[in-house]
Amino acid sequence: MSKQVTAARAAELIRDGAVLSVSSSSGLGCPDAVLAAIGARFKREGAPRGITTLHPIAAGDMYGIKGIDHLAKPGLLKKTLCGSYPSGPFSAGPPKIWKLIGANEVAAYNVPSGILFDMHREAAAKRPGVLTKVGLGTFVDPDNEGCAMNAAASEPIVARVSFDGEDWLYFRAIAPDVTVIRATTADGRGNLTYEHEGAYLGALDQALAARNNGGIVIAQVKRIVENGTLKPHDVRVPGVLVDHIVVAPDQLQTTQTPYDPAISGEIFRPLSSFSTPEMSVQKVIARRVAMELAEGMAVNIGFGISANVPRILLEEGQHGKVTWVIEQGAVGGIPLLDFKFGCASNAEAIMPSPQQFTYFQAGGFDASLLSFLQIDREGSVNVSKLSARPHVTAGAGGFVDITARARKIVFAGFFKAGAKLSLGHGGVGIEQEGRVNKIVEKVEQISFSGRRAIEQGQDITYVTERCVMKLTPDGLLVTELAPGIDLERDVLAQADIPLRVADGLKTSPAILYGEGPMGLELKGGARV
Repeated sequence: MSKQVTAARAAELIRDGAVLSVSSSSGLGCPDAVLAAIGARFKREGAPRGITTLHPIAAGDMYGIKGIDHLAKPGLLKKTLCGSYPSGPFSAGPPKIWKLIGANEVAAYNVPSGILFDMHREAAAKRPGVLTKVGLGTFVDPDNEGCAMNAAASEPIVARVSFDGEDWLYFRAIAPDVTVIRATTADGRGNLTYEHEGAYLGALDQALAARNNGGIVIAQVKRIVENGTLKPHDVRVPGVLVDHIVVAPDQLQTTQTPYDPAISGEIFRPLSSFSTPEMSVQKVIARRVAMELAEGMAVNIGFGISANVPRILLEEGQHGKVTWVIEQGAVGGIPLLDFKFGCASNAEAIMPSPQQFTYFQAGGFDASLLSFLQIDREGSVNVSKLSARPHVTAGAGGFVDITARARKIVFAGFFKAGAKLSLGHGGVGIEQEGRVNKIVEKVEQISFSGRRAIEQGQDITYVTERCVMKLTPDGLLVTELAPGIDLERDVLAQADIPLRVADGLKTSPAILYGEGPMGLELKGGARV
């Protein structure tokens, strides 16, 4: 019997009240044709109703791959647990899912991506749930929000428990009734290969969670080939786990990208084909972040200013001295920017995301380079919530997993929001002061706990265009000042909290502000 079905037929398999798990990372690996068919069926028939969806990283974007927005209809979607949600500048208005969240028409939870993958693994093994220290002291902790994003999310999904004399967070496993995954190729038996994909994500774990609990697995692919023609080492999800195959030949590889063989590791791009950042204040910040690295490090990188650090190393002739590791699974190579963020070219390996998160959660890597929206008195960081701009903050994604035990974290961003800045005379000029303070008494949401970082002995640095700060047991310490910046007027007076100043306050190196390569050379010393 053939496993191939239409997207419309696959949508008919979702029953009322079902738990639906979806594998994707924004546009990367998103089974959009199947999700669109589910939304179309609901519009046509009013079914399925009251479903719960699980999205370990994210489903869809606002640039051509709607993902979860296909399901964002009152009556269809009852509850959703996502690592992150679609965000960005919306020419046609905010995503539909944000309208449902704001109107309390769906119970919405922001769960760290790695924990969501762990919940699938535990469900697959028929174990009760996840015990973890990831998220303690953050919005994930039930002592704070417990992952809830709105009043409709009133059912607790996480508890703080004592086990073996220690405090842990406990997430109950959730067994999917249906898992929807995506691959490039299927044979008639349902074996799946990923040769055109930029990542494997968590498809295998999500498929196991459904299959082992009596559910079904639907795979969206570009093509079907004859049985026996796929090499067994290339099969990432075996056919015994796949019930139905939907062919969608026009599926995008990732956001606004039909197909780029360098993303899937089929070709290697010459280093000369990668652009390097033009001179700007953002580039100065990225250069200063790069100075925090050492040869031999394995370094995680996040969205924002720090995403340009690999290009800084490339410009400085230092490419290859640091191995980049990103949550979607790429190890090595050069992480890509903008719509292709989450992918890498010239990767050395691509890990399944659940195993990559295991690596992150235990702090097996050397450093992480991340962004911030707010920093508070305790050094805590908010990246996940701004009430003034709710549709621009997508949620935390893998941020909480990555920062939970990272030995060294460098947060990068602007000291104030909205300032008009300039470069010149070997330093930074402030032509017009910003309107919104980002160094605040208390962050709106704790995505990273400074208090817990101190308890664990983590090395935390904050790099801005005006100064560099370190987290100490006594709070934030200004250790370095940019040329052209007045300490009292431009730093201390522009923070909502008192900042301590190091006795040996340094001046940022002049080489940060010049055109052309700055002569950076990474030295060894990644691990002690």
